[in-house]
Amino acid sequence: MPDRPRAKRCASRQAFLSYRCHASGDFLIDSLAPTPRTGIAIDVRDVGKSVSGPEGTVHILDKVGLTIGEGDSVAIVGASGSGKTTLLGLLAGLDLPTRGEIVLAGQSLNALDEEARAALRAREVGFVFQSFHLLPSLTAAENIALPLELAGREDPARVREVLEAVGLTARARHYPRQLSGGEQQRVALARAFVARPRILFADEPTGSLDQATGQQISDLLFALNAGSDTTLVLVTHDLRLAQRCEHRYRLDRGRLRQAEAVADA
Repeated sequence: MPDRPRAKRCASRQAFLSYRCHASGDFLIDSLAPTPRTGIAIDVRDVGKSVSGPEGTVHILDKVGLTIGEGDSVAIVGASGSGKTTLLGLLAGLDLPTRGEIVLAGQSLNALDEEARAALRAREVGFVFQSFHLLPSLTAAENIALPLELAGREDPARVREVLEAVGLTARARHYPRQLSGGEQQRVALARAFVARPRILFADEPTGSLDQATGQQISDLLFALNAGSDTTLVLVTHDLRLAQRCEHRYRLDRGRLRQAEAVADA
């Protein structure tokens, strides 16, 4: 008789791998021991991004330069359509710039093919999105375990550790449809941190949550980030969330500038 749970996980892993390529409480953050690192996490060198369409060439990003140190927290803000998500995708190697160079975790993304960039992301990067992106056929624990399984290193103890850290031990066997929006985003955060990523990219992580739940998720995100010494790159419309980052930048008409005050962002 076929192993149905294993078959389900295998099918879901394929879906997750394909995607990767293209309430308050006490959180036990101390259990997520940091890995000391020094140096530069991301180096963006005179980057531009243009796309061609029926009406000609559209320049989305122009002469973007940015250096992010390991362990830094960085917020990128800007109006809708300003290129924030495009820039985040370039930083993560989901796409390549038209001009310039991006170095991620010591690797020039320009020099890597798509498969090598995917392998680099799997090894070094975690993602958190506005819409959670949990696989509905997997439990909370199984969703969290996916990055480890894709890397070929199943670690049930680590999964239990991050479940406890985000306050969801009692919900480990629940499916996404059985969880609230805030609980689903906690699962997404746990999944992002389970493989101890060097860099975490967060795209509007509180955008689909109410204010109170968004505040709880923000607290958890920054606690996890501090506890694991991960570099955080955050795209957000929420200026209160941006204020919590050490460095803030505004993207305006394709140009990036530093914005130290929330009002400037």
